[in-house]
This record gives sequence, C-alpha cells and structure tokens, in this order.
Amino acid sequence: VPRGGPRRSARGGRRGRCRVGAGPRGRGLPRMRPGSPAMAAPTEPLRRRKAAGAGPEAPPSPGSSPAASPTRLRAGTFWLTRIVLLRALAFVYCESAGTGGPLGNKPLIGDRGLTPCAAYLRSVRARFPGRGWAALRHAPTVLWLLDWSHMDANLDALALLGLGISSFVLVAGCANVVLMGALWALYTSLVNLLETGFLGIFLCPLWTLSRLPRRTPTSRVVLWGFRWLIFRIMLGAGLIKIRGDQCWRDLTCMDFHYETQPVPNPAAYFLHRSPWWFHRFEALSNHFLELVVPFFVFLGRRMCALHGALQLLFQARPLQAVLVVSGNLSFLNWLTAVPSLSCFDDAALGALFPAGPSSLKGQVLQIQEEEARGAPRAPQTYSPGAHAASPPGRVARRTVHVALGVLVAWLSVPVVANLLSPGQVMNRSFGPFRIVNTYGAFGSVSRERTEVVLQGSASPNASAPGAVWEDYEFECKPGDLGRRPCLVSPYHHRLDWLMWLAAFQTYEHNEWILHLAGKLLANDAQATALLAHNPFSGRPPPRWVRAEHFRYKFSRPGGRHAAEGRWWVRRRLGPYFPPLRLQDLEGYFASRGWPLPRARQE
Repeated sequence: VPRGGPRRSARGGRRGRCRVGAGPRGRGLPRMRPGSPAMAAPTEPLRRRKAAGAGPEAPPSPGSSPAASPTRLRAGTFWLTRIVLLRALAFVYCESAGTGGPLGNKPLIGDRGLTPCAAYLRSVRARFPGRGWAALRHAPTVLWLLDWSHMDANLDALALLGLGISSFVLVAGCANVVLMGALWALYTSLVNLLETGFLGIFLCPLWTLSRLPRRTPTSRVVLWGFRWLIFRIMLGAGLIKIRGDQCWRDLTCMDFHYETQPVPNPAAYFLHRSPWWFHRFEALSNHFLELVVPFFVFLGRRMCALHGALQLLFQARPLQAVLVVSGNLSFLNWLTAVPSLSCFDDAALGALFPAGPSSLKGQVLQIQEEEARGAPRAPQTYSPGAHAASPPGRVARRTVHVALGVLVAWLSVPVVANLLSPGQVMNRSFGPFRIVNTYGAFGSVSRERTEVVLQGSASPNASAPGAVWEDYEFECKPGDLGRRPCLVSPYHHRLDWLMWLAAFQTYEHNEWILHLAGKLLANDAQATALLAHNPFSGRPPPRWVRAEHFRYKFSRPGGRHAAEGRWWVRRRLGPYFPPLRLQDLEGYFASRGWPLPRARQE
C-alpha cells in the first residue's frame, strides 16, 4: 500500500492514513477487504510477477525492458544438452572415420590387408550356410549388401560417407534419425559395442534438421539410457578391478600402469616416477570414482550433475585430463565421456553458450517462458505464432521411447547378472547388434612391458655372426630407445595396439603378424605405409625378416641412460618367430587364401 495518501476505511468509510511499520505491533495498518481498491491496486503487479507474465494478453508493466527479462536458464529442460551430446558423439564418429579411412582400412582389412574382411565374411557365411539372418546376427555389417570383389572401394566409401555425415553434425549441432541411424549402421559395420551411437539415434526428430526442434523435445527416456550406460561402464570397470588383479586391492597398480599401458606418451614417462603415496592416492580415488560415484546418477539433479562433472574430470583415473595427457588411449576416453554429458541440463550448460535474443541460449529462455505460461509449442524451430504439434506425432514419439526403454531394460538383464557375478567378464555383448553390453578396463595390469620388434636383414645367411639386422619402427609403439614417446590421442594407430597385444601371446595366436612379415619381405607399399620407418626404403627388399621379444623399461630421469638421450632401456628375452624368407611362407599363405606378395624393388 503506498505510504502517506488518504484512504477510506474498510468499515465505515472514515479516512485515515496507512503507515507501514508504524510500530512494532503493526497498529498503524488498517484492515481491508480483499475486493477493495486499496488491495487490488498493489497486488495485480505482484500476481503478474509471480506468474512470470501469465497470459499472453497481460500488458507489460511500466518501465519494463528486455534487460529486465531473466537471463538464467531454468533447470529441468535439455535443449542444449541434446546439442552438446550430438556434437560430442559426432566428434567421436569423425575421429573414428579419420582413423579408419583410406589410410587405415585398406592395409588392415582391405583386399590385400593383413586380415581381409572378405575372407572373414566368407568364413562366417560358411559357418551359417543358408542362414542369412544368423550370419547377420554374428557379424552385423552393411558389407553383406555390397560387392566383395571391390572391398577396398567399399571401405573407402563407408569411411568417407561417415566422415561427411559426422562432420555435418559436428558443425551444425543438429541431426535427425536418418543421419544418426546411418552413422550407427556405418560404424557398427566395422566396430562392435556401439551402444552410445544407438542411443544417439533417438535423441533426434525423424526428419527435421534443427538445433531446437520444438516438436521433439529431448526424451527423458533417452537421457536415462545414456545415464544407465555411463553407470554400467564405470561400475563394471570398478568391479572387474576389485575382482581381478591383486594390485588393485593393495593399491599398487599405478606403480606399473604408466609404463605398461598400450601406447605411453611423454607425460607417462614422468608420471611413472611419481612418489609412492601419489600412486596409492590414484588407485584409491579410482575405486571411489568407479564404485561410489556412479550411484550419484540416481540421487537427484545436483548429485547427477556432480557425477557427470567428476566423470568428465576424473574418468577412470584420478584426472580425466591426466588420463588423456598420460596415455594414447585414443577415442576410448572421448567415447566414455559422451554419455556423461547427459547428466547436465540446460541450466548447467547455459554458461557454455553465448547470450542474446537470437542466440540458442536466448531461444531456449523464450521456450522456457512459454512453457511456464502454458503456451502451445511451435512446430519446428522457435516461432511464437506457429501452430502446435499434432497429438498423433507426440503419441508416436512417446510410444517409440517407451519401447526403447523396455528394450534396454530387457537387454540389461544379463548385463546386470554379469555385473553381480563373481565370474564377471568385460567388454562382452549378450545380444545381436551389440545394443546393450558389459564393459570394463584394465582388470589386470602388467608388471613388465614386453615388445615385439620386427627386424630385416639383407645378409645371405641369417645365422651368420656378421649378419646385420635393422629394426622396423612403428608410428607410436616403443622401438628405438632414443625416440620420444608420441602424443597422438584421440587418433588411434590400430596396428600399434595389435603389436602391443601380440607381445602377450605367441605368433601362433596372431597369424596376421606372419602376413605382415611376408609383406615386409616384398616391401609392400600398403604395409610399409603403416610404419614410421622402413629401413629398406629406397633399397632392395630384405632377404630375411624376424621378430625379437624384448622387455622395455623407462629410463630414469636424470640417470645415465637419460643423459644419453634414451627414453627406454631394453633387454632381449628371445626370439618371437625365427628368420623367414618369402619362399618359406608360400604354403602358409596358400593355406589361408592370402595372395603371395611380389617383391618390389625400390
């Protein structure tokens, strides 16, 4: 009530003065009926403020301006979340397409690759004769529909198409079911366990290409699918560690991890020499983040956001930044980070977007204001005068999302049983098309690093004491003792990873390595393109190729070997496979249907 003006009393019409706060007991305040003018005048603006401008017909209050409108996004909507999720997923797709593009696919799985995919598909078809559906379930790939006589062209087309679509989604920040479904089909044709991409299909509208498709708000079912995924990834990784290697239980695994991980980088060299208490803290915090933090996702908005932030910052190691900086774990880190983004709503992500009436953040603010007033939704992008979405479309979308939730729940039954089982397995699928899977990482940590080093010799006699053997150098894996560890993440040198895995087994378990040896004996251009250094480049091919088994250790910073410029110290363990000539491999190649490479003179 304005102070000071004469007002009529509610009882007898006597005039008096309303004095707000005239005394400690409020005796100066007159009693007024709710319908009197003295009440109506001040309370109408108050109602408008409480209703946030309820009703489109309500005129703006005097003195209002755009600057007075709210600038903070309210919690509970996920328009910006969808944009961030799509761009993050598109980044992973782009990286994968770049890794498996023309430079990566053909030398590995092409017509003359180390493990030709056409030969693999023929073996699958022979295993399921006349049962096309069974073959597709065993190896879901669009390559079944293509001409196998031109597999190199097929692989290039898949990689370039995937790179083009994912680049569009990354730049535009929008997609539809058709584009995301195509990306998932292309990617799952070459890679298994793509649950994240499958959920990404249902983030989008069917046809519309808009960053804010008003007819298709972000589905809570899909968001919970992403949260359920990151929960299983992290909890599965924590449980497999506790049940697996003793060093995770006594907190000593990080004493070895940096040195023995697949492809170390320069930061790993220094982190390996961290104090013992720091390694214990790393292991202990790892258990907290993988066994305790995942349950935060079910404890409300703030705890879910805290879960997402911790997983982004601390993913599977004390710091996600440390994990990315300390090892070339390639796109695996980034792919694991994608579902964590579903824990943030528009209010949490608003700071990442610029403000302004025409900006994405400003449009989301307008959408939230309309929803608060109960205004009907516009059909496509934001437009105040557009018509509302058709009820049948909303019913169809909700039906699809409910069906997705039921499907994920049904396929999760064996996955949860595996998590609770003492015999837990990791990175396994229990159904066709790898839609819901079980995950885990570093269930056991090697105490020593062993490497397979390929060597070639032009000497006529491989066993002669004077035979000179020269090392082949790979792009990133340890070899030359004086070469600094590489930093390539998120790029993925697949052959280097295969060589790391081969060092744990014998060449009988890895037939492709003999295929690689035969190609090196012929100076095959595709095979040598996968290497960082071919000692026989510009020379005749070697007469012999062999593989030696070494134990590698980091040199000590400031020590004698480091002073000599060596990052590594190695000790020979023995032969991995004996010296071989090209003619020695003729029968082996023929039995596996591999064409014998022809020696190419440089």
